[in-house]
Amino acid sequence: MKHKQWHSEATEIILQTLQSTEHGLSSSIAQQRLSEYGYNRLPVAQKKSALARFTLQFHNLLIYILLGAGAITALLGHWIDSGVIVGVVLINAIIGYIQEGKAERALDAISQMLSHQANVIRDGKHLSIDADQLVPGDIVNLQSGDKVPADLRLLKSRELRIDEAMLTGESLPSEKNIQPCNDNSALGDRHCMAYSGTLVTYGTARGVVVSTAKLTEIGRISEMLDSVSILETPLLRRIGQFGRWLTLTILLITSLTFIFGLLFRGYTATEMFLAAVGLAVAAIPEGLPAIITITLAIGVQAMARRNAIIRRLPAVETLGSVTVICSDKTGTLTCNEMTVQSITLVENQYEVTGVGYSPGGKITQNSTEIDTQSHKTLRELCLSSMLCNDANLQLTNEQWVLHGDPTEGALITLALKSELDYELENRQFPRIDSIPFESEHRFMATLHHDHQHQYFICVKGAPERLLEMCSLQRHDGEETPVDIEFWEQHMSRMASMGQRILAIATRKLEQPQQDLNFDDLEKDLVLLGMVGMIDPPREEAIKAVSESHSAGIQVKMITGDHAETAVAIGRILGIGDGKSVLTGNDIDQMNENELKAAINDIDVFARTSPQHKLRLVSCYQSRGDIVAMTGDGVNDAPALKRADVGVAMGMKGTSVARETSEMVLVDDNFASIVNAVEEGRTVYDNIKKSILFILPTNGGEALTILAAIITGRLLPITPAQILWVNMITAVTLALALAFEPAEKNLMQRPPRDPSEPLLTKFLIWRVIFVSLILVSGTFGLFLLERGNGMSIEYARTVAVNMLVVFEIFYLFNSRFISEHAFKLETFTGNRYAIYAVLTLIVFQALFTYSSPFQVLFGTEAISQQSWLNIILVGSSVFFLVEIEKFFIRKKQRNIISTEK
Repeated sequence: MKHKQWHSEATEIILQTLQSTEHGLSSSIAQQRLSEYGYNRLPVAQKKSALARFTLQFHNLLIYILLGAGAITALLGHWIDSGVIVGVVLINAIIGYIQEGKAERALDAISQMLSHQANVIRDGKHLSIDADQLVPGDIVNLQSGDKVPADLRLLKSRELRIDEAMLTGESLPSEKNIQPCNDNSALGDRHCMAYSGTLVTYGTARGVVVSTAKLTEIGRISEMLDSVSILETPLLRRIGQFGRWLTLTILLITSLTFIFGLLFRGYTATEMFLAAVGLAVAAIPEGLPAIITITLAIGVQAMARRNAIIRRLPAVETLGSVTVICSDKTGTLTCNEMTVQSITLVENQYEVTGVGYSPGGKITQNSTEIDTQSHKTLRELCLSSMLCNDANLQLTNEQWVLHGDPTEGALITLALKSELDYELENRQFPRIDSIPFESEHRFMATLHHDHQHQYFICVKGAPERLLEMCSLQRHDGEETPVDIEFWEQHMSRMASMGQRILAIATRKLEQPQQDLNFDDLEKDLVLLGMVGMIDPPREEAIKAVSESHSAGIQVKMITGDHAETAVAIGRILGIGDGKSVLTGNDIDQMNENELKAAINDIDVFARTSPQHKLRLVSCYQSRGDIVAMTGDGVNDAPALKRADVGVAMGMKGTSVARETSEMVLVDDNFASIVNAVEEGRTVYDNIKKSILFILPTNGGEALTILAAIITGRLLPITPAQILWVNMITAVTLALALAFEPAEKNLMQRPPRDPSEPLLTKFLIWRVIFVSLILVSGTFGLFLLERGNGMSIEYARTVAVNMLVVFEIFYLFNSRFISEHAFKLETFTGNRYAIYAVLTLIVFQALFTYSSPFQVLFGTEAISQQSWLNIILVGSSVFFLVEIEKFFIRKKQRNIISTEK
């Protein structure tokens, strides 16, 4: 038969080019080529030593500041505070070290995907050898269940189907043949090729090795993955900028203060050195890195509850600043379960509801459910679809599980929706013989009989092929000549909706027979109708895409599937205009400027390769976007690694994709990405609130010390007391802000500007404004107590408690950055804030009245009058900040009205 013959002309050219024969290479030539080309293994990248990787985690300016703060606190004898600071540094270093290890394991995971054995022909003999011994020119045999051991040009094939999802992202196995393809064909359209690492799901084949090791498609991906650098997250960039700014500011202020005290206030060098140390300790927000880390960790837990597992801590915040989501189609935006959605007969068209392989759906006509018993042709079509079928559906743990081809699974589900009984119908109409589907004839046929000894044939296949085979069509129970024009119009309509079309036909036999031959299909075949099926979009994904657009986030579909299918799915999801699409070939024809201009107007990209995905992600980043990229295959790994946030599929994703990503979706659902973006925005808001809360404390402390030096007085607060205030408020009050719920309309506002600094002009103003309130109250009460004749220890105890009470009141301002706090929600919306305040009151009581604390920090018990003064002055910050918020909101409203 034709499929058993060598395609002589093409075969001869291929074998001549590779200097091979159909009997395979000789052992001596294979050995020579092994020396020339090397082993069929992916190269292993040079790795840093574990010590070097760990040491590099400390190469960061903010880390240097923290280590300096730890050294200062150690010199002051406060080993617990020093230990906390050093502990924070070590935690961050360990997290970075672990992440780098995972990135290296991603490369190792690709190597594990290669086949270990290969069936070859050498010296005219069939042998099983280690796959790493393969060389170009080797003849390799493939059968169902094999992993393809190298890139092969197929020389012959029989019903060969290969799962190439890891390279192309397509949900259905690719049907292979030996016909040559164009040089510029997309990877998914190269039907005469079998690629290393892919899986043979059906049939047999023979091919010649054309590429091994790093020259294979998977080898190119491995090299790309090794060369792609991980981008620094926006938060880490902002923290780096903030650290540099803070370092310079602290050095400048302490130096000027040291000089000023020596020259203009008559302090000794020793006194000014201690004062400068106190000023530096006051200015360094020791607790801020811990608060940021804890806030991110809380975000990780919140995302895990919403099916998103974070593998790299800073990615939590990065999600909140995402401006573009580049999503794979299959399994992420769609269900990855083929579903019949439409049926076309001569007399009627029907819609089919329900998604996936669950029979929970209906057949409708004009949106009205029908009784399939009264629609004879429809019922016959559903029965033929079920009988001419090799798949099987089973209900396992309340889930319908498919065993077999996805297309055939969709047809069985259709039959179940038409109220046919799978077991009963197969017993009533047992199969006698069949002609399996092959790419050469593009149809499958089965022979059946009933218990009245009536024999009939069921056929399903490509509509173009069955239109050639059918001379008649079923119309209202009668058989009429096939109307080619009618069917072509409906095929065009169904194809425009992205549906894959199958035609169903039948033939009644006059005489009993036990064998089915091709001759039986050449006459009297009756076309029953056509079914349109699709991998349907997830309902929740449609909503999630809409929410993304409301949040100012662009959603791009980048898929290896066909352009028509991608556009149709995009139209349903609300991605793109339903018409425009850019293919991989189109991208190849564009330079960087042309591509950058094109992606402004295009949201759907089809027939893309790993290089195209990586190029698109880089192109969006070059214009300033923060990009999240989803993927599940090896082909997605380079783009996942390059993206600001790589999002891998947890259920159907490869280990390579998971190891290169920052986030893994437990449910493979696009809606979970949008949920994670919402959590990321909440995390960033809470980090901003923490900064807004912590920095005024440092500012107030630093200004208090500056005020004392400028006025030539004793320090109102010692370095040890400063550390107490910084750490005790950070682990209580500031930590409470990490648990703040999402603000209203969080997903209705646009993403923040990626170039926005950690400290915006508004935040700087707020820090200065609150710092001035704190220094006025703290230094004022210190002077009042000293004026009343109180000891320096007493006055300092009042000053410390004044700072703490200021922060308690300011905590409730900080829960809302610009929204007013005069509402019940301010005191009830975050129970952790109340817990923190109560805890802090206990700590301050110990600080003030406990003898060990008095000895350690140099404090004294203070009177009720002093407490009354502290509470009255402390409450002023709440009202003053709310007045400031009022004027800011008024200014914002005026700006908006002016713009309108």
